[in-house]
Amino acid sequence: MGEESLRRRKGEDKGGEDRQSIQSHEPQTMNLQKQVGLISGICMIVGTIIGSGIFVSPKSVLANVGAVGPCLTIWAACGILATLGALCFAELGTMITKSGGEYPYLMEAFGPIPAFLFSWTSLLVTKPSSFAIICLSFAEYASAPFYPGCDPPQVVIKCLAAAAIVVITIVNSLSVKLGSYLQNFLTAAKMIIVTIIIVSGIVLLAQGKTENFKDSFKDSKISVGSISLAFYNGLWAYDGWNQLNYITEELKNPYRNLPLSIIIGIPLVTVCYILINVSYFTVMTSTELLQSPAVAVTFGDRVLYPASWIVPLFVVFSTLGSANGTCFTAGRLVYVAGREGHMLKVLSYISVKHLTPAPALMFYGVIAIIYIIPGDIDTLINYFSFAVWIFYGLTILALIVMRFTRKEIERPIRIPLVIPVIVTLISILLVLAPIITAPELAYLYCALFILSGLIVYALFVHLKFSWAQKISKPITMHLQMLLEVVPEEEVMQ
Repeated sequence: MGEESLRRRKGEDKGGEDRQSIQSHEPQTMNLQKQVGLISGICMIVGTIIGSGIFVSPKSVLANVGAVGPCLTIWAACGILATLGALCFAELGTMITKSGGEYPYLMEAFGPIPAFLFSWTSLLVTKPSSFAIICLSFAEYASAPFYPGCDPPQVVIKCLAAAAIVVITIVNSLSVKLGSYLQNFLTAAKMIIVTIIIVSGIVLLAQGKTENFKDSFKDSKISVGSISLAFYNGLWAYDGWNQLNYITEELKNPYRNLPLSIIIGIPLVTVCYILINVSYFTVMTSTELLQSPAVAVTFGDRVLYPASWIVPLFVVFSTLGSANGTCFTAGRLVYVAGREGHMLKVLSYISVKHLTPAPALMFYGVIAIIYIIPGDIDTLINYFSFAVWIFYGLTILALIVMRFTRKEIERPIRIPLVIPVIVTLISILLVLAPIITAPELAYLYCALFILSGLIVYALFVHLKFSWAQKISKPITMHLQMLLEVVPEEEVMQ
């Protein structure tokens, strides 16, 4: 099976131009299946965005702006920015119906080098580090009840996080439907805790607990630097707004379901986030919130006692849901990069039994486990945010460029040009602001890592050294037989 598949794959590579087609052709044989509907799409957005961020990080936003009023304003503004960015991605996603998120859009607009740099950075930095951060957050909450009065040992946290990565990777490798059903269940569970916090807050407001909202802009610290850093922390909690673009090929009726999922999902998250923050401020002053190690747990202790154990339990569900959504979608990026020849070919292969990109998911899980070993969440978040907003800005710039260079492409959704212009300018500000206001070596390392992708591209993709081919071919063949995977087969109509 291995040699025959390799020969067939080699033949496909000679017709590389076919891979540059903008629309994904309907498969007649082996391919990813269209199994994700509108409800699953909304759950994927809501479930991936609402992770650990809103439960543990509102104090980071508050610490940067210093008062309740600007804090709530920042949360609303982050939601608006995420919605505008997602609308840009909706136009791109219905114009270029390929899985892989930003990757195919950069390929069409700017060619293979920026697309390779995106896949290089995403596959080895942003996606696995995000997965690792979420699973570390899950492990901290899951282990906390077993160590009352003290912090859980780091070994326990890291082993638990690694176990979560392994389980989620296996579930998504076994079945698209299983991963989708798990996402729906975990999203429903996290919406329960979101509802509990919001309803509790509304009840407390109705009882007159409004003293923390008086003079809400007093003592605020407003500057370009503080607002930018507050945005960084807020947008970390919103990250995931572009997740459906990674699985466009698996969406049923993407022209309808992609924009609808965005228009329903992200404003729903924004309203939830603002109401959750309002609920926090009904029982905590700004000072108390800043001193709280985990805001949601403090809220639960004060409002839900003796049932306060509900909060860490459901935050565990929430972080698991976010990790599952991230794994489900990012595995498709590895798959598309492998298909384009920018990663090992075996990463673009599909499981014969389960019709999932199993090798890509396994690769992604292994890299995420490697990131757990150092386990410094704060550094990982800075590293992640800096890199991710470079490519968000570049992708939305691609939308502007293609308005003029690719006018012939059909655009089922066409947003006003002012929206991508605004989002691009904000992206530039978000990338430059932390370097200017709080320069750190992490940003320099990140920039050097991205640029090092140029060397890898020149050696292994452009020049295609023969010794690299000789090493990779037997590895691909043996992995193909071990994992029972075959190349994607697309029969051109």
